[in-house]
Amino acid sequence: MRKPAAWRRAGPRGGLRRRGAVVLLLALAYAAGTLMFLLAGRLSGGGSGVEVAASSSQLQRGRRRHADAQPPPPPPQPGSVYRSHLVFERLWSAMRDDATLAASASSLASSASWRRSMLMTSQYQNSGEPWMPCVDTRMTRSELPPSNGYLMIEANGGLNQQRLSICDAVAVASLLNATLVIPTFHLNSVWRDSSKFGDIFDEDHFIETLREHVRVVKKLPEDVLLRFNHNISSIPNMRTKAYSSPKHYVQKVLPKLLELGVVRIAPFSNRLAQSVPSNIQALRCLVNYHALRFSESIRALADNLVDRMTKKSSLTGGKYVSVHLRFEEDMVAFSCCTYDGGLKEKTEMDNARERSWRGKFRRHGRVINPEANRRDGKCPLTPLEVGMMLRGMGFDNTTSLYVASGKIYNSEKYMAPLRQIFPLLATKDSLALPEELAQFKGHSSRLAALDYTVCVQSEVFVTTQGGNFPHFLMGHRRYLFGGNAKTIKPDKRKLVLSFDDPNIRWDRFKQNMQEILQHSDVRSVAFRKPNDSIYTFPMPDCMCQQDGQR
Repeated sequence: MRKPAAWRRAGPRGGLRRRGAVVLLLALAYAAGTLMFLLAGRLSGGGSGVEVAASSSQLQRGRRRHADAQPPPPPPQPGSVYRSHLVFERLWSAMRDDATLAASASSLASSASWRRSMLMTSQYQNSGEPWMPCVDTRMTRSELPPSNGYLMIEANGGLNQQRLSICDAVAVASLLNATLVIPTFHLNSVWRDSSKFGDIFDEDHFIETLREHVRVVKKLPEDVLLRFNHNISSIPNMRTKAYSSPKHYVQKVLPKLLELGVVRIAPFSNRLAQSVPSNIQALRCLVNYHALRFSESIRALADNLVDRMTKKSSLTGGKYVSVHLRFEEDMVAFSCCTYDGGLKEKTEMDNARERSWRGKFRRHGRVINPEANRRDGKCPLTPLEVGMMLRGMGFDNTTSLYVASGKIYNSEKYMAPLRQIFPLLATKDSLALPEELAQFKGHSSRLAALDYTVCVQSEVFVTTQGGNFPHFLMGHRRYLFGGNAKTIKPDKRKLVLSFDDPNIRWDRFKQNMQEILQHSDVRSVAFRKPNDSIYTFPMPDCMCQQDGQR
């Protein structure tokens, strides 16, 4: 059989060449395809490489966004935020209805009985015989030995801080057997009162009352002044730590007094320990409750204010409630608490802090936490909160209320609801004529003395914030009224829980307030513990039971 012509012409070598060409063409095609694939990837902007990089970048950004997206902050703990104005808006109609019901003819007798019970001394009376002042029986009287020299002190702070310094100064003078020079008062940047001792207290009465126990003179003798070129600052200042023991004064101060004949201690605030020998405690009592009588001008107006307040209280038999309201600008600023005044309030408080304390609140590391302050009961009560609390405790709108305070912060706003709750509200400014108050204006300690006198004579005293004023007042009332005068000292850590609940009902609110009142009554009778102040707890150092056994 004959092969085709083509086969015949090519022969064996021609076939090999054709197969080689085909293989070469396939290899070239494969190489070209691979090259085109690579070029296509680059020409498309990096191809899958760029797309992968972009996807990776987006993924990383997404992860960062997820990490940065913090969970929403938890809601404030109960009692952290000032919402009292919202609670008042909810409860005011119920308060009015409650007052209307109490005043109705069918409940008139029970209402009067309730008012009388609210204006009586605490139900938790002392057991056994009543307590009475007995300072005189505890004071030893003998001829004073020759004086070791003169003691000068500088009292600082407000009225009752000055009072504390004076009492302790007499005690230290007795320890040193020194003659006390009538104390001078430091002009404080907060109180800004230039009053002298004699402007506030009766100097002659002070000297006479202490005559048998400590020598007191109005000024240094001329010969002593001459030794120091009439320059008081040249007299050595024996700087003393707070709450120093009697031993410190005898060992450290007395030698210098004997050497120079005169020493001074400035400042002199809380410079003597609370616990001292009984004769020194008795001397403190004598000074505080007997020797420190207000000046004639203060006593005259203060007695008139008490009479006028008693006459205003005809619906309650001449009995009235006094409230020490600490909502002055400096107190609100110092507390670092926030209320409902927004940015305006914040700016005013920042300015007040800087004006009075110059950077103290901006120091490195200082943390200000208004919410924690409020939960811990450290925030001053607003006038509105005081009014709501007292109404919840059972004092109705026929209660006569005396408010002792300085200039209330933003008073037009904050005092209005308190007047709304208690229409029979009075202050020294409303009880006194402008011309009667004129001599006291600009003198915070003298004005505080007026408030102090009216509060001492009230049937019930309400303290809303710590400080020397309520502490001295509670002690003075205990001393005058058998060791047990009704004082309401609310637990503000419990109070703020009710003030922070806009959905609370009136019956529940009342129940909470009355529980706080009962807790306060339980603590009304108290005896001084070793580190307590004798000026707040005069029993048993200044008082004895009537049978004389204690």
